[in-house]
Amino acid sequence: MNNTIDILRKVREIEIRSRRLSANIFAGAYHSAFKGRGMVFSEVREYAYGDDMRDIDWNVTARFGRPYVKVFEEERELTVMLLVDVSGSLDFGTTMRTKRQLTTEIAATIAFSALANNDKTGVIFFSDHIEKYIPAKKGRKHALYIIREMLEMQPTSSKTDIGAALEFLSQVMKRRCTAFLLSDFYTTLPYDNQLMMCNRKHDLGAIQVYDRRARQLPNIGMMHVRDAESGETMLVDTSSRQLRQAYRQYADKLQQHTVSTFAHTGVDYVSIATDDDYVRLLKRMFEQRRH
Repeated sequence: MNNTIDILRKVREIEIRSRRLSANIFAGAYHSAFKGRGMVFSEVREYAYGDDMRDIDWNVTARFGRPYVKVFEEERELTVMLLVDVSGSLDFGTTMRTKRQLTTEIAATIAFSALANNDKTGVIFFSDHIEKYIPAKKGRKHALYIIREMLEMQPTSSKTDIGAALEFLSQVMKRRCTAFLLSDFYTTLPYDNQLMMCNRKHDLGAIQVYDRRARQLPNIGMMHVRDAESGETMLVDTSSRQLRQAYRQYADKLQQHTVSTFAHTGVDYVSIATDDDYVRLLKRMFEQRRH
C-alpha cells in the first residue's frame, strides 16, 4: 500500500466489512452495552422504596432530615475514544493477519458501530508518546478519515508507553466518554495507576491483540530473533528445549501480569488472537458489559 489508490481501496474494503458487521451484529449489542453509560446529574428527589442507596445525596439529606437521592439522566449521545497502539510489536503476525491489521479492523468496526448509534468517535495513536490525536466527531467522512490514518500511520517510535496514552486521554477528555484501549500490551512499563484513574473518570475497556506463535518458540534450529520495540537482534538455538521453556515462561508471566492488571483495576478486558473470530469475542464483551 505505497500509493493513494491502494490506500483508498483498502479503506473501502474495511468500510464495507466493518459496516456490515456493525449493522448486522454490533448495532444492538453496542447500544445495549453503552446505553446509560454517559449520565448527567438532573435533580434530587425524596428517597423512595427500591432506590439505590448509592444515589443518596448526603448533603441534602442532612439539611432536610430525611433521605434524598440524586437523579441522573442519560446523555443523548456518547463520545467514543479509541486508544490505538502503533508501536513496533504490532507488526508481527504469522497467520491470517498481523496484530496491526487486526487492531485496524476492530477499531473500524467499533467506529462504525458508534456511527450507527449517532455517537462521536476520536482516536489517540500512541507508541511511547502520542503519535497523533484526532478529536471526536460524527459522520461517515470522519470514520473513513480515521481508517485512512490507521492505514497510513508511520510511528516515529517503535516502543510502547500505555500510561502516557491514558494520561493524555484524561487531559483532553474533560467529560466522561467511552474509551477502548487497543494494544498487545507488550511492555514492561507500569500503567496500573493510569488505568485506575481513567476507569474512574471514563467508561474504559481494553482489547488485547496477540499472535499465538509469539508466545511459543518453534523448534526450527538456529534462528535470528529481533525485538520489534528495542530493535535488538540475536541468534538463538530454538532446538534447545530449555530455551523454549524459558521463553514460554517469560511469555506466560507477561500475560499473567496483563490479566492481573485488568483484574485489580476493574477494567473490562478481552484478548483476541490474530486467527480468532473477533466478531464473536467483541460481541461477547459488549454483552457482558450490559450486566
